Amino acid sequence: MSAPTHTRSHRPAADSVEIRLPWWAVALPAVVFAALLLMILSPGQAQAATAAPAFGQLIELTFQLLFR
Repeated sequence: MSAPTHTRSHRPAADSVEIRLPWWAVALPAVVFAALLLMILSPGQAQAATAAPAFGQLIELTFQLLFR
C-alpha cells in the first residue's frame, strides 16, 4: 500500500485575494478611455449636433433625475 499524498487545492490561501477578470473587463474600459481622450484632443473636427431639441431635453432630464 502506498502512503497517502497531500494534494494542493486550487483555492488561494485565506490571507490572499485572487481576482480573475475576463479579457473584456479590461479591454472595453481601455478602448472607451482612448476614444474619449481622442475626442478631447481633437475638438477642431467637432460639428454642431443636428438632432431635434427634444432629444437634448430628454438627455438633460435624465441627468437631472440621476444626479439629484
